[in-house]
Amino acid sequence: MDNQSILLQVALELFAARGYDGVGVQEIAEAAGVTKPTLYHYFGSKAGLLTALLDEQHEPLNRAVAGAAGYHGDLPGALEALARAYFDFARAHPAFYRMQLGMYFAPRESEAWQQVAGRNEQQYQAVAHLFASAVGDHGNLSGRQELFAAIFIGSLNNCIALWLNGRVDLNDELVYRVVRQFQYGIYSG
Repeated sequence: MDNQSILLQVALELFAARGYDGVGVQEIAEAAGVTKPTLYHYFGSKAGLLTALLDEQHEPLNRAVAGAAGYHGDLPGALEALARAYFDFARAHPAFYRMQLGMYFAPRESEAWQQVAGRNEQQYQAVAHLFASAVGDHGNLSGRQELFAAIFIGSLNNCIALWLNGRVDLNDELVYRVVRQFQYGIYSG
């Protein structure tokens, strides 16, 4: 691995373990076995390092979500595909998922939240579009698709957080249970 790749990997591990604000540039450089000027050469700053890390890691998640969020007349099937996309990505990238979850729940004024919020917005819009596309078949979704997108993504993220902490397994049974439980709420009232 080259110094740039090592810095990205070390930063990911440290940010996932202690949060973005809990880690300093000196610590990242030392853990990567490089000097601070080397880090600055590649990324310009700690914020630049975070941008590069999020660009590298977040885009595959957004692509997976966008690919799974298509509506083809089967809302339960689409929701199951979405849940699998999230769960599969989290299983493949647990440190990144933990890191970005922590950043999304950081204060709005923080550098971390500002960097991750726009990337998460892309997911939110893809899932809201799924619900909007299903309105023709499920009229009671009309006007509530943005709320449903937030609730569904929140449910999936909560399951992933539970998995990251050893409380549940991200398996097909959980996909089925989460989707069915969610559907009971959206089809009523």
